[in-house]
Amino acid sequence: MKKKNRKKSSFFQQTKLDISKYKSLYVLIIPVVIWYLLFEYKPMYGVVIAFQDYRPRLGISGSKWVGLKHFEDFVASFYFGRTVKNTLIISLSTIIFGFPAPIIFALLLNEIKNLKFKKIVQTISYMPHFISIIVLTSMIRVFVSNHGFITGILHALFGVPKQSLLTMQQYFVPIHVISGIWQGLGWGAIIYIAALANVDQELYDAASIDGANRWKQTIHVTIPSIMPTIIIMLLLRLGGVMSVGYEKIILLYNEGIYETSDVISTYVYRKGLQDFQYSFSAAVNLFNTVINFMLIMIFNKISKKVSDISLW
Repeated sequence: MKKKNRKKSSFFQQTKLDISKYKSLYVLIIPVVIWYLLFEYKPMYGVVIAFQDYRPRLGISGSKWVGLKHFEDFVASFYFGRTVKNTLIISLSTIIFGFPAPIIFALLLNEIKNLKFKKIVQTISYMPHFISIIVLTSMIRVFVSNHGFITGILHALFGVPKQSLLTMQQYFVPIHVISGIWQGLGWGAIIYIAALANVDQELYDAASIDGANRWKQTIHVTIPSIMPTIIIMLLLRLGGVMSVGYEKIILLYNEGIYETSDVISTYVYRKGLQDFQYSFSAAVNLFNTVINFMLIMIFNKISKKVSDISLW
């Protein structure tokens, strides 16, 4: 007990000294802490409605408790299999095809020796990230419409019918994934470009002396050097594998393609804001969050055992 008390007292003393030494830095972090407390932690109290038959006029404290009823209803519903399957397909497709894209782009940029040209390419690649989701989805609708240029190219090359691709179920996932890669390619490459800047130049010199060409230097020097960054970013993506944003999908999909486009987040949106089933939608969203939490714990543990690299 004495050792524990000593550790606690030493911790508080060290913290007190640290605060007194770096007062200005702690003052700067206060607004961030307040923001998280108000908008991230305080709303978590509302999660309890997932276990209630919530009625706005009664409030959280006055609504009837129903336990796991909404979770059971969701798992037993027709939409459970469809939304989970579509969420996994879109999310895993985005990871398989979208995750390597910024890494490859950063590696290609790293090979450009002309700094002026390199900066121009970087700047252009960042631009799509700042396009509003409304504008982006409007562009997609125009490009894949009956007379859109993408529809025209696919018609000429593969004989695809000249009708909107968003009315055909099989094209929704490719459209969603490819447009996401295009929009996030340059922005996602920033962290890898920063990691590449920290690679020791002497490693390249040593590899060059040993006769390694640029390809072998990339395989044996560059990629291993940025591997910790790649693994950390992959873990974060895998931890959100059940989270597919609803905004873009809602702006693109229609009832005719629900079979391949309806995901958990859009289902929550319809049930919560359109059908006013607040408790049911909260239960579905909580179910999704718990699965994501379990996944990131599992993947983090696997990564720690396999590579000694982990989030914690």
